[in-house]
Amino acid sequence: MSGKRALVCGAGGFIGSHLVKRLRRDGYWVRGVDLKYPEFSPSAADDFVLADLCRRESWERILDRGFDEAYQLAADMGGAGYIFTGNNDSHVMHDSAMINLHMADFGVRKNVGKVFYSSSACMYPAYNQEDPRNPKCGESTAYPAAPDSEYGWEKLFSERLYAAFSRNQGLDVRVARFHNIFGPEGTWRGGREKAPAALCRKIAEQSDGGEIEIWGDGQQTRSFLYIDECVEAVRRLMESSFAGPVNVGSEEMVTINQMAAMIMETAGKKLAIKHVPGPTGVRGRNSDNGLIRAQLGWEPAMRLQQGLTTTYAWIEAQAQSAAGPVRANSGKFLEAVP
Repeated sequence: MSGKRALVCGAGGFIGSHLVKRLRRDGYWVRGVDLKYPEFSPSAADDFVLADLCRRESWERILDRGFDEAYQLAADMGGAGYIFTGNNDSHVMHDSAMINLHMADFGVRKNVGKVFYSSSACMYPAYNQEDPRNPKCGESTAYPAAPDSEYGWEKLFSERLYAAFSRNQGLDVRVARFHNIFGPEGTWRGGREKAPAALCRKIAEQSDGGEIEIWGDGQQTRSFLYIDECVEAVRRLMESSFAGPVNVGSEEMVTINQMAAMIMETAGKKLAIKHVPGPTGVRGRNSDNGLIRAQLGWEPAMRLQQGLTTTYAWIEAQAQSAAGPVRANSGKFLEAVP
């Protein structure tokens, strides 16, 4: 047992809930905080606070004891259908920025040992991601800044916020830029799901010989990282002396059409693809893992097909089940903070 205490902000979300499980396995006492409990399984946190992290009084309540580490993953976010419509920009900018402003401030005031911040590959300049075959997403390419969304601009702002608090106030920070994390127990319907989950759902809901829709021409490229690899990278970064920012993603780049074909192969279905108008983001994005290899001596090993197989099986079961989300939770829970 490590005997350490960890705070996980965003513990009701996909990555946060998986991170809580890992920290518990590593021997941490864990407090999870979010507006909601995890949707698909009980939280593994030792206690869980329902709180609005945009509000200053919430932080006074959750930081009522010393924490060796804090993991800040809370944000207003979603897939392309949420981020790129422009309809949610004010919430994305305001809510996420407020959470990070509070985390930086209270991290110093409450003497939190280390703070991890989950940035995003969406902060990279759009002008470096116009060629789907050759995107440039090395950490050194971040400037001149030109993210393709307000979500990306907020992520970049918060990176600089934490860097300033580290430089001026001694906050010990680690920053990772996530590239399309996916896996079981992630959002798979409702408008905030990302491409792997959306395609798994569409394919699971269709009979062999049917048709699915894909936004755009399907030639846009991305790389996708399985959740267990993401959590491993986060833990290695926090155990290291390297502050980042560093890419956490896969270098196995595919088109969206290719990913759909991979999922169809897993499902044992042959489906037609109908390309329809819709938000697609940049034309190409792929993780550049040169820095994480150099600094941590590590890179992800799981192939995309393996992760998609596991994820598809989980989403297929969800789609076929008439049962609603799991609401029961284990562990000790503090009263909600408004």
